[in-house]
Amino acid sequence: MIRAVLRDLASGPIAVQMRRFVVVGALTAALQLALLWLFVDTAGLNYLVGAAVAIEITIVCSYVLNNAWTFRASRNTGVSEYLTGLLKTNLVRGTAIPIQLGVLAALVEWGGVMYLVANVVAIIISGLYRFVLDAQWTWG
Repeated sequence: MIRAVLRDLASGPIAVQMRRFVVVGALTAALQLALLWLFVDTAGLNYLVGAAVAIEITIVCSYVLNNAWTFRASRNTGVSEYLTGLLKTNLVRGTAIPIQLGVLAALVEWGGVMYLVANVVAIIISGLYRFVLDAQWTWG
């Protein structure tokens, strides 16, 4: 069963979407890290507050890119549908914020990991969760 799932991810019907989702995720993760660094090291915010603000900004950026490219075949068009999709992705990704912030805080506070490195790990851990819910609900 696991091999079948992995095979589908590599060459199955969702493989292209998954690859595009990863590319968008990598771009917005880079943006999130840059914003986090800016908020913490330049503006002096607490790393968890800075992360929460950076996450929300990248949620909007991710939606715009994923709607236009990753889920192009089922994209949300029209003002009402587009805004409903943005609300849905905010709900999906909003539920991932505690996961991401929890992993971030645990790695920084208990693991002694630098906050930017810890945030990369937190993004990866919450990424699969976000993909499944976005694919099924936001664009499903």
